[in-house]
Amino acid sequence: MSVLQDNIAKARGYMQPLVDTGVLNHIDGATVPARSGAVMETISPVDGSVLAQVAKSGAEDIDAAVAAAKTAFPGWSKIPGAERRKILIKVAEAIEARAEEIAFTECMDTGQALRFMSKAAIRGAANFRFFADQAPGAEDGMVKRTPTQMNTTSRRPIGPVGVITPWNTPFMLSTWKIAPALAAGCTVVHKPAEFSPMTAKLLVEIAESAGLPKGVLNVVNGLGETAGKRLTEHPDIRAIAFVGESKTGSMIMKQGADTLKRVHFELGGKNPVIVFDDADLDRAVDAAVFMIYSLNGERCTSSSRLLVQASVYDAVTAKVAEAAARIRIGHPLDPETVVGPLIHPVHEQKVLSYFDTARAEGATIATGGEKVGTEGCYVAPTLFTNATADMAISQEEIFGPVLTAISFETEEEALAIANGTDYGLSAYLWTNDLGRAMRMTDALEAGMMWVNSENIRHLPTPFGGVKASGIGRDGGDWSFDFYMETVNVSFPRTEHRIPKLGG
Repeated sequence: MSVLQDNIAKARGYMQPLVDTGVLNHIDGATVPARSGAVMETISPVDGSVLAQVAKSGAEDIDAAVAAAKTAFPGWSKIPGAERRKILIKVAEAIEARAEEIAFTECMDTGQALRFMSKAAIRGAANFRFFADQAPGAEDGMVKRTPTQMNTTSRRPIGPVGVITPWNTPFMLSTWKIAPALAAGCTVVHKPAEFSPMTAKLLVEIAESAGLPKGVLNVVNGLGETAGKRLTEHPDIRAIAFVGESKTGSMIMKQGADTLKRVHFELGGKNPVIVFDDADLDRAVDAAVFMIYSLNGERCTSSSRLLVQASVYDAVTAKVAEAAARIRIGHPLDPETVVGPLIHPVHEQKVLSYFDTARAEGATIATGGEKVGTEGCYVAPTLFTNATADMAISQEEIFGPVLTAISFETEEEALAIANGTDYGLSAYLWTNDLGRAMRMTDALEAGMMWVNSENIRHLPTPFGGVKASGIGRDGGDWSFDFYMETVNVSFPRTEHRIPKLGG
């Protein structure tokens, strides 16, 4: 038996319990179907086969989950941070113990390659460990003194929160939101993406097996327009953390407005990687290729626009095209695969439509630009050259293994092109000129920037975007700013004069 066949057999074994029972909701510690009995299907992007039936929940299921979270909140929020830390560390350990199961399940549900998903559980565990360690001090604030007053600030958990996660790397991204919420003392209702719901069920089972009290984390599957809408409108949900498309974020903000709900959005991106002619071109090419073709290009921080100084444009794009043409496309559980199938036929058709758009706009398809095979959602790694900044392929988030290369002459032109989209999530800059790096990073409209580097996450640092790419920051103490309310208490230091009216 080959490694691939062995991995497929393992994956089937891991998924069999979810296949047998269906991917059900998890509310107040119990695994339950949708109250209506309705189901939907999650399919494998490898061949379109049905992986499992999934609960298709409605407002009544969200109401039950919110009621459970509301009931659990007083007890969970009053547990000392040091005790919450112990529980969350056990969750991290339990995730690590089932890392292969999580990775194999996620590969089959999303189409992401094992070489990347093998680290998904480890990164998820790292998120739990990091925020667990912050839990003991999450409520801490500061003291501000005046001659007459002593002001003390502290933070307290905001209450039950809703977490809505995307389909691209669902396990890791769900821990990125859920771990700090739990560390802060909040309870959670989690609605996973309908395209990739399987590992959300694993996470809640793992968490409760590690000692998380029932009702603290609840999972409800369903469509955004029904279950998601009820979650964002529910009066007992104090905040919504959402990762996904910018248009959906806008709708969620409108839905939460009547209840003055706090929102945290990590949305789309059309991120530039800017290469000047003085850069280490080989390293720049490797970084650009990695950031667009890893994870099937289905990541918000992918470097989907390649801006190259004109003097080296042909050389750089030729190197990128050569690298892209060599990338291994295949089954996500094959250890040699780099690019697997896209998440779903609906998304595949969206990505494929941009190939006709590119031709119509006058761009050149230097490599790729086609569907691979007749089965599954496989799309070849693609490079568009001779593109201009105003083309749809330069402005719209394609969210696939598709890179658009644009030429520029000067710093000013590069900056104008880089900033000339609705998005502002991340930017990557390649130059050996320190002054230029300072000038560019001072003026780039992006929430995160990397100089002479691909995206390397450091958990204590802020993560988030500007413009249509999001609201708020994750990471470090910034996460607690969202999941907690800051309060101030003022104590008198002296018996100060109080103004007297009506005397």
